[in-house]
Amino acid sequence: MDYRKQMIVQPNRKVRIRDIDPGFKDGQESRETAQIELDRHLKRMADFQALLWAERKRSVLIVLQALDAGGKDGTINHVFTAFNAQGTRVTSFKHPTQAEQDHDFLWRVHPHAPGKGEIAIFNRSHYEDVLFARVHGLADKDTCKRRYEHIRGFESGLAESGTCIMKFFLHISKEEQLARFRARLEDPGRNWKISDSDYAEREHWDDYIKAFERALEATSVPHAPWYIIPSNHKWFRNLAIAAIVANTMDELGMSYPPPAVDLADIRRRYHAEAARTGE
Repeated sequence: MDYRKQMIVQPNRKVRIRDIDPGFKDGQESRETAQIELDRHLKRMADFQALLWAERKRSVLIVLQALDAGGKDGTINHVFTAFNAQGTRVTSFKHPTQAEQDHDFLWRVHPHAPGKGEIAIFNRSHYEDVLFARVHGLADKDTCKRRYEHIRGFESGLAESGTCIMKFFLHISKEEQLARFRARLEDPGRNWKISDSDYAEREHWDDYIKAFERALEATSVPHAPWYIIPSNHKWFRNLAIAAIVANTMDELGMSYPPPAVDLADIRRRYHAEAARTGE
């Protein structure tokens, strides 16, 4: 299944996240049946990364955004571990440091963009400096509008240099978020993930949804599309994202480069060495 058509945010279209069912699972019967398809896409992702790394002509940037407990860490753990760590970098964007605040809001992001052959995964991203700022009144509408223009320019520059960009908003319900908070409370191994801000930010749920809607409307373009991923069911979230990533990488038209050595000569040398050693 190619979920891109179902879940893409079309350019210049109004977005209503609240009209999208976060529990959607496209008729998948269970985690077990979906796992078969997921494993196939994870294998494809690994194969395409090998091509990306060998070809060294382009790169991939994957952006993950969500409300708290939306599943960014889980997606990285269950989907993107399909990639070879040698060619993959994950960057988490927390509250900006003083040095970062002393520069323009994109200053801290650009150094983490992927180089040729690499895959970069942003756990939160440059969008935080619009979303959080807008919800908490740190930036007015005009400031946010200008920041969206800067973001479009930033992503356009990356695309022109050969970066394939995919952006995912992991969509969960407010009830599912509360259930995940409860699970963290009950699991000693996840107690450390609990913060005061988790519950404080719930008071701004509707404001965040509106802010995300405006962000997706303003910055989903053909070379850097947004996808809204129903994520109440973690296993379906993983399947949908893996399918979108694999299908998108498939269309990059990558191929292995020709060998940099004379293979005939290498084979002659191998056979000569094998004959001497009795191999």
